[in-house]
Amino acid sequence: MTEKKLPLMRRATAVWLVDNTALTFEQIADFCGLHELEIQGIADGDVNSGITPQSPIDNHQLTREMIKACENNPDRFLELNESIAYDVEVKKSKKKAKYIPIARRSDKPDGIAYFLKYHPEIDEKRIKKLVGTTASMIKSIKNRAHWNIKDIKPRDPVLLGLCTQEQLNNAIKEAKETEEKRIRDLEKEREKIEKEKEKEKKEKAKKREIKAKAKKKAETKEKLENKAKAQKKVSVENEIEEK
Repeated sequence: MTEKKLPLMRRATAVWLVDNTALTFEQIADFCGLHELEIQGIADGDVNSGITPQSPIDNHQLTREMIKACENNPDRFLELNESIAYDVEVKKSKKKAKYIPIARRSDKPDGIAYFLKYHPEIDEKRIKKLVGTTASMIKSIKNRAHWNIKDIKPRDPVLLGLCTQEQLNNAIKEAKETEEKRIRDLEKEREKIEKEKEKEKKEKAKKREIKAKAKKKAETKEKLENKAKAQKKVSVENEIEEK
């Protein structure tokens, strides 16, 4: 049995397919030779988050038509263009392909834009879990570097079917609690600093007081010694006069 050939840069290709298509995890896993759980991890942002996505369309390993056909039929699997992927040198296309899938996953960028605009308190980790996307996708939309940024509009992820209202409410609640905790921690830190400053101020005042008392005591001692010397001098002078 002939061993199945896999695409170049399998994981980078999987990341791109997760971000830009509506293919099932099974379809992506089969094409890239990875486990479905690993594809799920990529979608959640827990696996290979640092890998730069590589388009299998740009390097001619897949066609838009093939991807569309598999999106419309979950039971169909992607077929690698082996003649291009293995028999000739891969060349970068002069113009980056702008493939826009028609299924629900194409709504993810709009859902991400919604979070970034209306709920900036929700961090990337929560957005990745709710939408099922990657850190690179969120970053590209936040920095307006996404290839389709002009067509991305903030839309409610619940209405798009990307998450439930309960999940959204919980995310907002958790983000609010996290922010409140951060503020409380900052307040505690501020109070701690103020107390340390007050303590330092009191210590300095106490040192000044001790120093002032020591100086006054030294001055009093000096006065008494001078007075005693003066009295002794007078006594000596009186004794001389009497003699």
